[in-house]
Amino acid sequence: MERPKGWLATTPRNPQAPGPEVQPTEQRGFGGGGAAKGSKRKGASKRSRALGKADWGPLGKHPDLEAILARQRLGLPLSGRLSASQVNQAWKRCAGEHHPDRGGAHDTMQLVNGARDRLLGRDLS
Repeated sequence: MERPKGWLATTPRNPQAPGPEVQPTEQRGFGGGGAAKGSKRKGASKRSRALGKADWGPLGKHPDLEAILARQRLGLPLSGRLSASQVNQAWKRCAGEHHPDRGGAHDTMQLVNGARDRLLGRDLS
């Protein structure tokens, strides 16, 4: 009996025992078939893309040092994308904690406000 190409024959120890006689080679291994001739891996282009200009901003994936310090002051994650609403929620939490009318220091509140302004891209000039 001739088997199709790409199939691996396995013979059981007892020829009368039930069981599969052939297994497809495509189902073996971790990749589910591996790379065939001329095929490209899916998703390879996603890894090779360069970061855009927005990724390097204060709210982007890779913030600069000042933005990292501002994120730390507001208790936000030090890397990864942020939205303006996340920054505002963190500012409100810190403002309630450090506001001078609630027993906080004036200098600390100015630092918290500066951190919010830095992350939202507001300039004082």
